[in-house]
Amino acid sequence: MYRERAGRAGSVLWTREVRAGEALRHRILPDGCLDLIWVDGRVLVAGPDTAAHEVSSAPGTSYVGIRFAPGTGPGVLGVPANELTDQRLDLSELWPDRAARRLAERVGDSADRGAALEQAVADRLAPPDRVLAGVVAGLRAGRPVAEVAGAVGLSERQLHRRSLAGFGYGPKTLARVLRLERALALATAGLPYAEVAASTGYADQAHLARDVKALAGVPLTILLG
Repeated sequence: MYRERAGRAGSVLWTREVRAGEALRHRILPDGCLDLIWVDGRVLVAGPDTAAHEVSSAPGTSYVGIRFAPGTGPGVLGVPANELTDQRLDLSELWPDRAARRLAERVGDSADRGAALEQAVADRLAPPDRVLAGVVAGLRAGRPVAEVAGAVGLSERQLHRRSLAGFGYGPKTLARVLRLERALALATAGLPYAEVAASTGYADQAHLARDVKALAGVPLTILLG
């Protein structure tokens, strides 16, 4: 069972419980975010993905995670997002072993693991960077990269550099990821695929289908189930 709720500074606190006797395989789509995840006594870091990432979970596995708002995770973890792109690694690879171990134990021993995880990173979690927040807002609205760069006061080269550090990839890739999110939301609501494509800036339905397959790894019909 999966649950989530709004957290601090635009983050999302989520939990996933795999029932005893039930194995789980799920697909995680790229979203421009970094996640900090407690699972089985360890704390892991999930970097921003450029394509779907499949996870297999054994029966009885419990997850507690924080999905940081785009651009905010690097400040918490202390490394640029592009150093973590398409990676899953133990927090001890980024923080001193003692600090990573202490966090894992603190969360594992808590009756409310989500609250413990949030509290542990509270001092590191700053409000979203206004420039990066403006980039996300502009790209999410479907505005061209050059227009977004001008709106936040950056050259396109500066925007690319800031995007790599903040999101893990350049603004064009982030724009594709955010456009996919919009398209899936409309398709899930029942809008015909041709109308989804037209509403979200794809050239046509075939373009939508190609981009979904490239980013999600499966056709739209399978993705929506």
